Amino acid sequence: MSNQKPAVPAICLGAAILLTQSSVAFSQPATSRDVSDPAIESVIVTGTRRSQRTIFESTAPIDVVSSSEINSAMSEDLSDVMAQLVPSYKVQRLPMADGQVFVRPATLRALSPDHTLVLVNGKRRHRSALLGGNGAQSPDLAQIPTFAIGRVEVLRDGASAQYGSDAIAGVINIILDNSTEFRSFVQYSEYSEGDGENTRFGLKSGLPLGTAGFLTATMEYADAEKTSRSRQRPDAIQFQAENPNVVVPNPVQNWGQPETESLRFMFNSAYSLSSDLELYGFGSIGSGEGLSDFNWRNPDSTSAFNITDVFPGFDLRTLYPAGFSPQFGQEDEDRSLTVGIRGDINPDLSWDLSAGLGSNRIDYNMANSINASLGPQSPTTFDIGALKQSELNLNLDFNYVIAIGNLAFGLERRKETYEVQTGDVASYAIGPGANAGLPSGSNGFPGFSPEQAGESSQSSLSAYVDLEMPLNDALTVGVAGRYEDYSEHDDRIFTGKLTGRYAINDNLAMRATLSNGFRAPTPGQLFSERTSQGLDTVTLNIFTNGRFSPTGDVARIVSNRAGVDIKPLDAEESTNISAGIVFRNDAGFNSSLDVYRIEVDNRFGTSAGYTLTDAERAELSALGVPGGEGITRVNFFQNDFDTRSSGVDLVVGYAMEAGAGQLALSSSFNYNQTEVVGGSFENNETNRIRFEENLPQQTLNLSANYLVGNFDFMGRVRYYGSWTDFSFNADGDIHQKFGAESFTDVSATWQATQQLSVRLGAENVFDQYPDEAEFQANRGLIYSRNAPYDTDGRSVYLRLDLSL
Repeated sequence: MSNQKPAVPAICLGAAILLTQSSVAFSQPATSRDVSDPAIESVIVTGTRRSQRTIFESTAPIDVVSSSEINSAMSEDLSDVMAQLVPSYKVQRLPMADGQVFVRPATLRALSPDHTLVLVNGKRRHRSALLGGNGAQSPDLAQIPTFAIGRVEVLRDGASAQYGSDAIAGVINIILDNSTEFRSFVQYSEYSEGDGENTRFGLKSGLPLGTAGFLTATMEYADAEKTSRSRQRPDAIQFQAENPNVVVPNPVQNWGQPETESLRFMFNSAYSLSSDLELYGFGSIGSGEGLSDFNWRNPDSTSAFNITDVFPGFDLRTLYPAGFSPQFGQEDEDRSLTVGIRGDINPDLSWDLSAGLGSNRIDYNMANSINASLGPQSPTTFDIGALKQSELNLNLDFNYVIAIGNLAFGLERRKETYEVQTGDVASYAIGPGANAGLPSGSNGFPGFSPEQAGESSQSSLSAYVDLEMPLNDALTVGVAGRYEDYSEHDDRIFTGKLTGRYAINDNLAMRATLSNGFRAPTPGQLFSERTSQGLDTVTLNIFTNGRFSPTGDVARIVSNRAGVDIKPLDAEESTNISAGIVFRNDAGFNSSLDVYRIEVDNRFGTSAGYTLTDAERAELSALGVPGGEGITRVNFFQNDFDTRSSGVDLVVGYAMEAGAGQLALSSSFNYNQTEVVGGSFENNETNRIRFEENLPQQTLNLSANYLVGNFDFMGRVRYYGSWTDFSFNADGDIHQKFGAESFTDVSATWQATQQLSVRLGAENVFDQYPDEAEFQANRGLIYSRNAPYDTDGRSVYLRLDLSL
């Protein structure tokens, strides 16, 4: 296990060359590939409603990630794939972070996970049911089978005026494959440590619907075993020494990736009813499950093992002589369906009417646990309850080619519903043992109680207009505006965007954008509550700690205090400005350089905790608030602070003939600095540093693909700059700085026949590991749980692709 730190690639220190846009179809038969066609000429559909606009002609920075690039990555999780290919996109592992170990937060330009709007075929994708860190609620990209994707377009620019809520950092538009030939793959991978075995396979087939349409269906399955990068806990070593007749697992808990199994289906279809009328539809259905360790419960120090007269003769050590590590599980179900009809009123005016339904349900369960307050009557497995997010989107869009340019306008109606369902009674019950100090609820994650359960919804109506005007052969300008009205907000929201592009010549152009944006809080953020309960052994009253709705009775009572004002949630608001330059030449070279600044006000966060007084509890009880007499400490989601993010995206690619083959070089670099400029974080150094430095400010991807004969060779270097995490050391400092890291990925593909290809590859081929973490080392953690990259070492995979 090497901890050697590779040097920063010289190209980063010099010109910082980059490009994610050099997309070459490496998974296709050799006869169909041509690296001389630069991706900068690819036609895009994101960020513009004008037909036949290319990346080079775009007024804002955009990446196009091809299906071949997506399939060149080992992971089945689209978030992992995007993090490898788009430097401004980052995702964390977060082991033992409750539901976030399965639905992992991903960020674009270091903003919140729900500051990026996700589209599928240009239509809004529904959110996950999970409220993650600081309550962020965003779509779960792992629900999209990567084998179903034709390409992904990543607009790195604010676009709320064009698309609505969430498009503060940018837009990810997943374009589904519409091919009709049969394709399949099977892949096996494993880490060098001998764990994390992952078996994947996929099938994709299409049917031409006469000459008028197509139907493409995809199925993808993955079964991944857990990884463990852990040391034995010191207290477990001591417990083993003091109890030599007890077999203590080594390690007692695993820090790493969870066990997961998933089965995902997706379809894409269109059918022309006439020359100017087309039906279309696409959707997905999937299910998955996962299992992860929680922290080990030491029999010598965990209150659940206390012996009490309440349960004569009962000793939890009989059940768990070596302690226990609760096993936290998730089962997910995800559904989506979008149908629409589009057509032409005349050659210049087209329309598109669509309806989309989406839902995400997460059921949590706990095994190898106990509700100690129930004593011998407690089960060891629990149904914790379920979270469900449902969405309905209705869209009517028009596109009109007029004398001065291209005019798009339309209406959108949306409804979001969030639901919390109760778990088993035993998962949240406060049993008779609570009076003796035994903890209640399923140990590790108490279930959702009837007081927490419920359903809430929010609807919105919006209208937009988007005009692009070529003023002359060199200058194109655009203006967009949007009006939004939300049922749970008093304020109406207006957003706008100005864009401009000036072509100096056919190969060199400048571009700029100025916009404001927003993200509206979701029903889950507005109304849901998450609490844990117990029993005060002195007063014998039930107590409740947790997060409560900022619009409920608990918030109103706390707001009666001097200097405290718990406010209803409002939209986060942003101002985006960017400017850039793009260049290409006939020799296969293309590049872009963009600088940007994003200011976000009223950012979403969690307030400080408030301990309630007896008088406040009595008032809540008189109002009939469930459990009000026992509520002790509370907090709330609030619009809490302001930030400014400044950065640079540099993109370069070059394709050329090299010897007997073709060589494609690409590189992509992102620099991003986020500063807290107002609100509660500004004067709180601990939270400010953690927020500003928790992700690398510099990321760089360098890749080379060489195609010669029937062989494809790929090499990629991923560089991550330094970043900071919470830690404690002997000096009392609560931060730990982690140094820069580089990881190298390689693969070789043999096109055995026109139909069959074989790929052997390795990610992190030099088996690099980051700095060891000081924080939580006493719990067996070796590498930071918040690392913005995989910390499991080298992985090797073998993949076979078959097409007919």
